Amino acid sequence: MRFTSLRLRLVLVFGLVALTAAVSASGIAYWLNREAVLTRTQDNTLDDFKEQLASPDRTVPPEPTREDLARTARAMSRSGQHYDVVLVDQDAKGRTVTGSSAPGVFSLGDVPDTLKEAVTRKQKLTSTNKASSHLYWQRVDVKGTPYLIAGAEVSDGGPTGYLRKSLSSEADDLESLAWSLGIATTLALLVAALLAQAAATTVLKPVHRLGVAAKRLGEGKLSTRLRVSGTDELAELSRTFNDAAAALEQRVADMSAREEASRRFVADMSHELRTPLTAITAVTEVLEEEIDTLDPMIEPAVRLVVSETRRLNTLVENLMEVTRFDAGTARLVLDDVDIADQITACIDARAWLDAVELDAERGIMARVDPRRLDVILANLIGNALKHGGSPVRVSVRVEGPSLVIRVRDHGPGIPEDVLPHVFDRFYKASASRPRSEGSGLGLSIAQANAHIHGGDITASNSPYGGAVFTLRLPRDGGEAAPEDDADDGGPTDLVDGVDDVGTDAGTGTGADTGTSTGTATGTSAESRSGAAGAGHETDHGGADGESGEDRAAGR
Repeated sequence: MRFTSLRLRLVLVFGLVALTAAVSASGIAYWLNREAVLTRTQDNTLDDFKEQLASPDRTVPPEPTREDLARTARAMSRSGQHYDVVLVDQDAKGRTVTGSSAPGVFSLGDVPDTLKEAVTRKQKLTSTNKASSHLYWQRVDVKGTPYLIAGAEVSDGGPTGYLRKSLSSEADDLESLAWSLGIATTLALLVAALLAQAAATTVLKPVHRLGVAAKRLGEGKLSTRLRVSGTDELAELSRTFNDAAAALEQRVADMSAREEASRRFVADMSHELRTPLTAITAVTEVLEEEIDTLDPMIEPAVRLVVSETRRLNTLVENLMEVTRFDAGTARLVLDDVDIADQITACIDARAWLDAVELDAERGIMARVDPRRLDVILANLIGNALKHGGSPVRVSVRVEGPSLVIRVRDHGPGIPEDVLPHVFDRFYKASASRPRSEGSGLGLSIAQANAHIHGGDITASNSPYGGAVFTLRLPRDGGEAAPEDDADDGGPTDLVDGVDDVGTDAGTGTGADTGTSTGTATGTSAESRSGAAGAGHETDHGGADGESGEDRAAGR
């Protein structure tokens, strides 16, 4: 588990709460039991000692000897409380005499000085204080063993007695109690951790399901739904997610339907325009052949009609090519070609040999679609010649498994604000040229052809001046985008409560909407729109002899 995971934090919080509660309860219980045990033992011992001091049998003769004091001390220590006694008095010569019930074990030197001072201090007699001396006690620790030491005068003017009782048995009992409470605290902590884990699982399992469902929704499986059970906040969250997913699915379906209708309209319009354009083209070709015999007054009009007819014909072909990519019907016809020969053929067919410098070694082979590669090269080189300025340099390099073709011109380059849009459809970098000869689809179609090969085209500015378009393609053709990648509409997949109904398929609109429609139309990333920027929007017509479906639009 990550340290920042919610599960770990829940377990830690539960553990800290349980540990705090257990330690607090154990501490209080230990303190109360300790006071009770020590107080009971202390009270019983002091009460017995006071009885021994007040007993007539425990009197000693005046001016006693050491033996007299020792005999009386032994008699006092034989009580049921098992403590040692030291008696202190003065003999006939005024010397201090002591007698111990356990010589060598307990003597007057073992009594703390503070306790001696308190015992020998005479108290003032008052109405509330009937005696001049009192019983005093103190707990001490000697070499790790706890003792209770107490002292008092036997009678006024009589000997002074001290007792010492070992509290080791009580300490052992308290130590056993501490161990028991520690074990109980540890068990409580473990139980709390297990309960926290169970609680975290109960809470986080719906959250995990929600995360899985959100991920699938982001992958385009808009039919994903959560199972809803219960009436708590997590169940309400699941209902909200389902409502949002349903609304999103409906919205995407509506957008896809409108986009499909728009795409069909463009395709149908392009097909419908081809018939009258064929007739108009034939007429313009006849007019172009007879232009030298026409009235000089109408010659400019005829030339304009011929030029605009060709432009319209190219635009229709471009639109049809775009609709093929959007519908996913574009197909690759792969072949092993020599890239240097392919570029030379492209340049020669358009009479660009004098304006283009080719830096490519012969023998560099790649598995590509020759017609679509010709479309890409024609657009890149043609745009460089028209808007960048000659000479245009085309270089070919092999970088690992990729084929890299760079087309560099010697123009002013592409403005930085235009670079992100050079492959957008119908994008015009300059508002002062709204009626340029290009349709604004050439670079878009070139990009789509690169994508269908599994490659890409990027645009940048050279540090030495001019724009640089870089085409990267896989040499083996193995990275080519699949054309029949539709979902098979398999059975419902239920994982952790996530209802993954339907199939993940595109809608053939060219945009990655993630709509689930049951079957895919094969739309790939190659349908991204694009247009030339910074004046790079030229579309170059195909080579002579190409027409209809076989002609590459947007060159």
